[in-house]
Amino acid sequence: MARLNRRSLLSISLAAPLIGTAAARSVQAEAPAMGASFARHRRFTLGLFEVTTLLAGTTPRENPQGIFGTNVSPEEFAEVSAANFLSTEVSQFFFTPVVVNTGAEVILFDTGLNPDGITGALSAAGYSPDQVDIVVITHMHGDHIGGLSDGTTPTFPNARYVTGRAEFDHWDMSGNEGFESKVRPLSESMTFLDPDQDVVTGITSVAAYGHTPGHMGYHIESEGARLMLFADLANHPVWSLAHPDWEVRFDMDQEMAAQSRRDVLGMIAADRIPAVGYHMPFPALGFVEANGDGFRWVPEQGQFMG
Repeated sequence: MARLNRRSLLSISLAAPLIGTAAARSVQAEAPAMGASFARHRRFTLGLFEVTTLLAGTTPRENPQGIFGTNVSPEEFAEVSAANFLSTEVSQFFFTPVVVNTGAEVILFDTGLNPDGITGALSAAGYSPDQVDIVVITHMHGDHIGGLSDGTTPTFPNARYVTGRAEFDHWDMSGNEGFESKVRPLSESMTFLDPDQDVVTGITSVAAYGHTPGHMGYHIESEGARLMLFADLANHPVWSLAHPDWEVRFDMDQEMAAQSRRDVLGMIAADRIPAVGYHMPFPALGFVEANGDGFRWVPEQGQFMG
């Protein structure tokens, strides 16, 4: 039988804690991965209003230059992307409706891609579809009207609807399937606005034409606090907002869309008011700063925690 001397016993005792740590790590490593997670709402106060951004969906899209910067060279697109840590192979899209609770009415701006997405996001934020009093549609692309109904049953049974007059008139004549199945059945419950008209006191439409013929944003003000919902005026913080003249495949009038970006983003930057962009990285809340020949998106950094 081998004999243990003092030196061998000492080496075993010194190694024991390391063996125990390795064993503990091995046990911990056996815990199953839980998968990526992401909050689905962000709530803050604006004067007497309560504002909640909702993540109604997110999806990767391949070949981002097939969407953004279609009028610039691949070399320029790659250079700008690399400088901003962006892949030229794939981009993550976010779909962010907004709830504004005025204290008297619950107002939902846009509805995402489908009923499940918007109702799930509302539920995570503590709302139910029957609590929505007004649904405002900024424009009638499918990722904004998709949650209005399942094609038969309206998602928001107690709501009335508000949209731009020019926007409705355009799609009314288009024969678009999404419009016919999602919007037209609700048209008798719709109110139509022109720019600079109120949804309710404190919420005013702002012309931002070009993405679609009647695309509008909404300026929100309560007790002197202001917020701009710019919808699809700019669909990416770098490839669209930072480069307002880069063409975007989904803009129906490229020249008008670029001018709207300069006009509306210029106003937001000059007035230094917070903004929400429907496709900005969630929670889609931040500021716009004039930067060279374009703009810089500055995500909120705790300014709305109070």
